[in-house]
Amino acid sequence: MKILLLGKGGQVGWELQRALAPLGELTALDFDTPGALKADFSRPDTLAATVRAVNPDVIVNAAAHTAVDKAEGEPALARAINATGPGVLAREAAALGAWLVHYSTDYVFDGSGHAPRREDAPTGPLSVYGQTKLEAEELIRGSGCKHLILRTSWVYAARGGNFARTMLRLAGERDKLTVIDDQIGAPTGADLLADVSVHALRAALADTKLAGTYHAVAAGETSWHGYARFVIEWARARGHAIQVAPEAIEPVPTTAFPTPAKRPLNSRLSCDKLNQAFGLRMPAWQAGVERMLTEVLG
Repeated sequence: MKILLLGKGGQVGWELQRALAPLGELTALDFDTPGALKADFSRPDTLAATVRAVNPDVIVNAAAHTAVDKAEGEPALARAINATGPGVLAREAAALGAWLVHYSTDYVFDGSGHAPRREDAPTGPLSVYGQTKLEAEELIRGSGCKHLILRTSWVYAARGGNFARTMLRLAGERDKLTVIDDQIGAPTGADLLADVSVHALRAALADTKLAGTYHAVAAGETSWHGYARFVIEWARARGHAIQVAPEAIEPVPTTAFPTPAKRPLNSRLSCDKLNQAFGLRMPAWQAGVERMLTEVLG
């Protein structure tokens, strides 16, 4: 089986290189990959030639414009990368009879209410990022290609920068921290998402009725404030240099940190459909964060 992975350099793409490798012949590309084959989503018209050159059985798209605030000021680029490009991939997958695995986001919803969103819940993106990610979903479904769309949230990895690293750095420098407490979601490891993707893909290859849209996030929920406290207290308990006192990590509303892009307050996603379809049980978010912290801090 031939697999084409696009966006190999991102957090999810990096983990997918590991997870996909045992399934078949893997071609992993990014916008700056040396050689003739590239995955430049800022030029979506070039993607079709790349797909045709590889002639894959499976296309996995981990590329995205994820700078949520920056997207507000460059909507055309965000649309090219997040929507038009995936639309090209879907069209080419349909022509080849290939599968397309694509990643979407909780930002396709408006963040209202308190209940976890199911896959068929009404969408209502609040930002350019959310709008373009929803447009990609619609293009993929409309193409008729065999696909798995996995919506996820609050993705982190041990590799590169992340929220936990930032909190630990600030906690080591400051006497007081203020962290948003009215956005609720589930921190989800890129490694978990990659492994779930491969598990779902293997099942879908054997049963095309499993094609469709699924939510894939770690179990449980927390706020950014709760996430920060968990990370800082984990590090403090293991003897790492933490200056801020537990009572000095103060919760504040989203309005305390105005941003160009509006964030959904409710990022809860129900994984019932994923768990039932693929026989999974998503682990608690704390387990993945602890594993990441162990890698980062030793």
